[in-house]
Amino acid sequence: MIRVIGVRFRTAGKIYYFDPGKLDIKKGAHVIVETARGIEYGTVVGEPREVTDDKVVQPLKAVLRVATQKDDEQEAANKEKEREAFKICLEKIRKHELQMKLIDAEYTFDNNKVLFYFTADGRIDFRELVKDLAAVFKTRIELRQIGVRDETKIVGGIGICGRPLCCHTHLSEFVPVSIKMAKEQNLSLNPTKISGVCGRLMCCLKHEEETYEDLNRKLPNVGDFVTTEDGLKGEVQSVNVLRQLVKVIVDINDEKEIQEYKVDQLRFKRKHNKNHKMDVNDEELKALEKLEKQEKQEGNKSKLDDN
Repeated sequence: MIRVIGVRFRTAGKIYYFDPGKLDIKKGAHVIVETARGIEYGTVVGEPREVTDDKVVQPLKAVLRVATQKDDEQEAANKEKEREAFKICLEKIRKHELQMKLIDAEYTFDNNKVLFYFTADGRIDFRELVKDLAAVFKTRIELRQIGVRDETKIVGGIGICGRPLCCHTHLSEFVPVSIKMAKEQNLSLNPTKISGVCGRLMCCLKHEEETYEDLNRKLPNVGDFVTTEDGLKGEVQSVNVLRQLVKVIVDINDEKEIQEYKVDQLRFKRKHNKNHKMDVNDEELKALEKLEKQEKQEGNKSKLDDN
């Protein structure tokens, strides 16, 4: 076991482990650490704790110091410089007529490097742009192409649920998301309804996936034949996953009626693999296939952090 503290370098960013040493560090404190990018200013997200060796990337670097007032002032000054750097980079992009969208500018704490994040449809030859920027800032320049998920994580926004986006507020790492999750939760398979602001499948599809999988295993499929506790036989018309209720079409005195039962009031052959019907038109099916292809091509690895 190794004693560590978790540190973030941006809102909802990935958590990195560092050795707190003998320093008295509390949750929410700011610290100065050495990373692969140089000296950085980060925020502690938890009290020092012990983790297993396999969860730590060796060698584990130590916290240099708890941030002083001077460090806080330098970080604030860097934020101001980032805004100015963003404007200058925009002008240079227009000058070189590059087909790229600038998303963010970021200084390392020690001003050893300026990073510019951008999106583009394809590969961009930005060598001349880098030369121009290096001449202006007199330091190392890095241009990093990111995906639409990372763009949304930086910019933020409001989701269709009316709340701030998960990726911008608390989701530190992107998780694999699939159409299967939407089907498992009986959501509409209309691509516009299960896509987020970024145009990719909504990350929140993953939040309740395990719960729905467990609940669905206890239910029959629509169209299955079941036997009720009072001996009636019928066909499943619909299911309420969260309430574990099943509506069944039963024959009573030679008339068909719809009755609602709790799942434990029914007997049926349980299926290990539920078959989800794709109730979509050709246009929606093509859009769904495109979404899944994009998910596989881009993967879920964020390109924002490189510490």
